[in-house]
Amino acid sequence: MAVAFDEMNGPDGTLRPAYRELARWLKETPPDALEYRRQEAELLFRRIGITFAVYGDAEAQERLIPFDVIPRIISAKEWAILEKGLKQRVRALNMFLRDIYHGRDILRANIIPDDLIFQNPVFRPEMNGQDVPHDVYVHIAGIDIVRVNPEEFFVLEDNARTPSGVSYMLENREIMMRLFPDLFARHRVAPVEKYPDELLSALRSVAPLGASAEPTVALMTPGVYNSAYYEHSFLADKLGIELVEGRDLIVKNDEVFMRTTEGLKRVDVIYRRVDDDFLDPLTFRPDSALGVPGLMSAYAAGNVTLANAVGTGIADDKAVYSYMPEIVKFYLGEEPILKNVPTWRCREPKDLSYVLDHLSELVVKEVHGSGGYGMLIGPAATKATIEAFRDKLKREPEGFIAQPTLALSTCPTCTESGLAPRHVDLRPFVLTGSNHVTIVPGGLTRVALKEGSLVVNSSQGGGTKDTWILDE
Repeated sequence: MAVAFDEMNGPDGTLRPAYRELARWLKETPPDALEYRRQEAELLFRRIGITFAVYGDAEAQERLIPFDVIPRIISAKEWAILEKGLKQRVRALNMFLRDIYHGRDILRANIIPDDLIFQNPVFRPEMNGQDVPHDVYVHIAGIDIVRVNPEEFFVLEDNARTPSGVSYMLENREIMMRLFPDLFARHRVAPVEKYPDELLSALRSVAPLGASAEPTVALMTPGVYNSAYYEHSFLADKLGIELVEGRDLIVKNDEVFMRTTEGLKRVDVIYRRVDDDFLDPLTFRPDSALGVPGLMSAYAAGNVTLANAVGTGIADDKAVYSYMPEIVKFYLGEEPILKNVPTWRCREPKDLSYVLDHLSELVVKEVHGSGGYGMLIGPAATKATIEAFRDKLKREPEGFIAQPTLALSTCPTCTESGLAPRHVDLRPFVLTGSNHVTIVPGGLTRVALKEGSLVVNSSQGGGTKDTWILDE
């Protein structure tokens, strides 16, 4: 495998400018002082109660995501490219989703095969021809970015349904400012604290046309047993809006109301952290106790905005992802600023035969997989695992894509044996309102804590870091 690009020390071991101050500070800071602050950070996280549940893991129902105290630093110039590329991509995603549920020009132009859309389990026929307020489908996007060299960032995947992790971005920053004021004083770090205000203003801006001047926004959670419940309550609190479950809402005359101590109050915008399937038992799963009966009819009547819109899962699909360069060109007439990772679509016989011949070198992913589950990392897999995957691919090739094993960039990380490079990715959060797209400078850096591991997902033992965008 190629040698990974080291974000601090560069390809030839020369300290990169963004990391100069940090390197100086590390030289002056005794290792035991660093270790002491690392333990202090862990204590703070425990006290705040930031945990996430791991499904099916009896040992650790509530787990602390490990936090690494060495920040990841990105220069203003690098961030400017990322920001431009992210805005371009999310604009194209919104246009693509509108088109898929309306005119379908992209299918008529034969750029994407029809069956990839219509036979897709996350395509929602209920959304056909339905307008959504201001034509915004993806109000909050989490776009996963990896870096392979000083110049290039690649998009690893698009999260257009209910991207999570932003509470860690905000909490990581708060804890770093508390524990490392001296390190902050040496840098001009762009602030991320404005995220809740930006999010609230984006959500209010997409309220239905009939809403009051001060639209009521609520955050809908599946409840305390959801793995991201901490984040739901954290965000509702930061936004100053009600945290509701399905049973707190009621639909009357195609309008949505929440039950309050003063009686019913109309809700204009629902930031929902509940999957499509469970939103409305009258439209989707009749056995769902999490949803609100009649919610989809209020939505169809244009009386409530759901963020993100119903049916955005089609843009999360990893086979659709492989067409993103064409999607950007088709809707915007521009070359994509951020590249995709080269992708083989196993549904295509030619690609499948290549993938089957090179399984031990590739990463194979389920088109609907997430959280690092259901994937094969060829170079790290046993012969038996590779053979099991080979059978799966032959049985249902359309369920998988394959990509080269990228040498993700590394950042210095605190490990038991001192500072060592570990692989990282980045999830910036892109907010789309009625007439503007904003991105707070930063995002969630996830880090693979096991030596040599490329899997950064928290469910697979990854940790997080604070991401510093330098203000020039």
